[in-house]
Amino acid sequence: MAQLVWRNGHLPFGQITHRDYSRDYNRQKSSRRKIMKKCLLIPAFLLLSLSTSLYTLAADQPFKTFGDVKIFYSAFNSRFITPEVAASYNITRGKDWGLVNLAVVKDGAQGGSTALVKGHVANIIAQQQTLKFFEVREGKVVYYLAPFRFENEDAMTFKISIKPDPDKPAHNIRFQRRFYHDE
Repeated sequence: MAQLVWRNGHLPFGQITHRDYSRDYNRQKSSRRKIMKKCLLIPAFLLLSLSTSLYTLAADQPFKTFGDVKIFYSAFNSRFITPEVAASYNITRGKDWGLVNLAVVKDGAQGGSTALVKGHVANIIAQQQTLKFFEVREGKVVYYLAPFRFENEDAMTFKISIKPDPDKPAHNIRFQRRFYHDE
């Protein structure tokens, strides 16, 4: 077994000073601080993302209520409907065609009510299209559809005016959706 040889009162690998110990201690202390910051940031980030998600869910309900009237709305790629349904309603299906769907339901009523519906949709660079709604009746169910065009990954903003009662002011809804080409 080899023995360590002392040179000038020190071990061969050098003298360890108080400064070396304090440097190591400060490094460890700094490392602990970083770990603690990360440990505190993770729950804060999770809490922030949860509250943002809940706000988004609450703000992005598929309907809006105006007194005794609920207006349900959605927008989707036209390829989600079958070719048979598209043909029966004369709807163009395509990867760059979307549909906005709207139903007006009064409290206590079933299936939907008629209304005067008009609106427009715009992409992120403010190119607007007028929405031409047509009424669809299936038994007691009444809803409105309007086709529109979009580019891949377009964020579309819908502004729609609904007038369920001709003697009362219109209800306005506004919502956004991002659309993708369905290959």
